[in-house]
Amino acid sequence: MSLESAALARVKPSATLAADQKGRELKAMGRDIISLAAGEPDFDTPDNIKDAAIRAIRDGKTKYTNVDGIPELKEAIVGKFARENGLTYKTSQVNVSPGGKPVIYNAMVSTLNPGDEVVIPAPYWVSYPDMVRLAGGTPVPVLTTAAAGFKMKPEQLEAAITPRTRWLLLNSPSNPSGAAYAKAELRALADVLLRHPHVWVLTDDMYEHLIFGDFDYWTIAQVEPELYDRTLTMNGVSKAYAMTGWRIGYAAGPEPLIRLMGKVMSQTTSNPCSISQWAAVEALNGPQDFIKPNARLFEERRDLVVSMLNQARGIHCPTPEGAFYVYPSVEGLIGRTAPSGKVIGSDADFAVELLESQGVSVVFGAAFGLSPFFRISYATSNAVLEDACARIQRFCAAVR
Repeated sequence: MSLESAALARVKPSATLAADQKGRELKAMGRDIISLAAGEPDFDTPDNIKDAAIRAIRDGKTKYTNVDGIPELKEAIVGKFARENGLTYKTSQVNVSPGGKPVIYNAMVSTLNPGDEVVIPAPYWVSYPDMVRLAGGTPVPVLTTAAAGFKMKPEQLEAAITPRTRWLLLNSPSNPSGAAYAKAELRALADVLLRHPHVWVLTDDMYEHLIFGDFDYWTIAQVEPELYDRTLTMNGVSKAYAMTGWRIGYAAGPEPLIRLMGKVMSQTTSNPCSISQWAAVEALNGPQDFIKPNARLFEERRDLVVSMLNQARGIHCPTPEGAFYVYPSVEGLIGRTAPSGKVIGSDADFAVELLESQGVSVVFGAAFGLSPFFRISYATSNAVLEDACARIQRFCAAVR
């Protein structure tokens, strides 16, 4: 008899974490490895946020809190949504969880029954479909194209919706492609959703502040107020505030859903770390002046990586609107022979051969539901990125 439950057997381990871990293991063995697998800003958490956490410790704010967040943090989140997104919420409409993943999982497990469907544009963050499966639902991937900017078209959404559709899971800017939906594109998707009142929307806005050029950021409940009562707008402090390890995600939406998510937390994680919550209060209420300069640095890195990858034989790299990822195609390398003598039959083969040959760790596109591509996180220094991209160019030049 297997120890593993049937529910867990339906899911795969996170490919991004596995690729990052493999790179770490090889590095520990003495290999010269550059890992571009993990989606984590290389900037340090700002000092004012660290200081707020230290004050919280010294002030004894180290006890259990309300299950789904302290009132002060909920007030800060209400203020953030009003200030930055034009969305009005009460604190009773806010959930704070120990990271973005629990926000999504708790929403899914609160609402999905066997056979319920969740529409997910692909490429998607690796965890989306597996969280849906763990919660008993059925993920319905919608394949986008590079030509369409890796964005789902309204007619694709219309075709994917059935009477069993419970949620649309939308991520903008996207992990892994960096694609961001403009206001008009969200408007077109909203028009479809208005025709299907049984479909709810979970919008993952984690990379909201990492947008480039003159792109104007919008979230779907802001574009179409009629969707407000069936939209869960999710965000967090991990990316914009370089607080990945602090584990604070948050969301706002209809009170009945927020209560259900709190009910799940009451029997699973309980409250997020009290110290991290006080740090997040300072993140949202404190100075925001470092965010745009950080985004400009990411934009420079994006331009460097896109330029160098497009000089690699067999690779085509689109230019994304946001986040800190690129999602290049390796279609020109499929069927060719790697320096090891092995044939590159898939994007997974490409990632394995690149790591073995040049010591560069990337995540293969099949993990994100769309091949033949791979994902690079450029959340590291220009020097490291130049070295990594030069290695990729060498690898591609050696493919025959």
